[in-house]
Amino acid sequence: MKNIIEVNGVSKEFKVYERQKGFYKSIQSLFQNKYTVRRAVNDISFNIQKGEIVGYIGANGAGKSTTIKMLSGILVPSSGVVTVDGRVPYENRKENAKQIGVVFGQRSQLYWNLPMEETFDLYKKIYRIPDLEFKYNVNFYIELLEMGSFLRSPVRQLSLGQRMRAELVVALLHNPAILYLDEPTIGLDVVVKQKIRAFIRKINKEKQITVILTTHDMDDIEQICNRIITIHHGEIVYDGPINHFKNQYSLGHQVIVEFAGDDVVIDDPRLRILEKHKNKMIIGFNKDVIKVAEVLHIIAANHEIIDLELKEPAIADAVGYFYK
Repeated sequence: MKNIIEVNGVSKEFKVYERQKGFYKSIQSLFQNKYTVRRAVNDISFNIQKGEIVGYIGANGAGKSTTIKMLSGILVPSSGVVTVDGRVPYENRKENAKQIGVVFGQRSQLYWNLPMEETFDLYKKIYRIPDLEFKYNVNFYIELLEMGSFLRSPVRQLSLGQRMRAELVVALLHNPAILYLDEPTIGLDVVVKQKIRAFIRKINKEKQITVILTTHDMDDIEQICNRIITIHHGEIVYDGPINHFKNQYSLGHQVIVEFAGDDVVIDDPRLRILEKHKNKMIIGFNKDVIKVAEVLHIIAANHEIIDLELKEPAIADAVGYFYK
């Protein structure tokens, strides 16, 4: 499958001007402005294939937003090459805009006083969407996102969850090949989050829309993405399958066991005692090294068990461990 996004050796630098104290220094700075150069993104490279869902994660200020803005054509790289669907975004802004949809969880594309129906009509004109295509897409997304009950309501009267569903429709009306999502579930309740996640997975599967997701909600990453790219201080530090990241950087699979007595001894180099308190024990293991059935056999061989719980490695734990 072809690469729809290619980023090769890309860096982005910004001038950070120094603010001078005092009236005379402020006047002087108008003519001799001092600044330092900050490199927000440093020599990053990655490819994304058509139809992938990729999580792009990192701490605040790591370079995520700068990267997305370069992919969108808003920013021009200081060096390196970015191509999106065969085009250089900043050189082909109009054509690039037709191929991408963008949703920012904290910035709205909606018009506060317009009902949803009129907002969709407005974007139909902006993107010059043919009548039949527009009608099909609106009906498809309204049904899929269960929006019929608030379609005629002004945006100002909608809940946060309803507005986010409307944002997704606006971003997808023109059939983009790529969807950039920045914190799409921020502030939403659990039920709405699950609906948004299911919707993203469905459109990816049915329409082969490539999705780039940036978020601090690791549940979003775990439930939506198969691959993650991790950026730290402007540099790519991991690019690969999410399961490999969890196994590499988390404490692995865990068994939480409550024994009948507290004189428990587990002696196997493949098992790690992560925590022990009286008759309770947390045991860590790597499923690539030892199977779950064998772990349970070792634990139960000479000890009476009252309760047992198997815990899968979580992406949030892996990310926390990675940044320590």
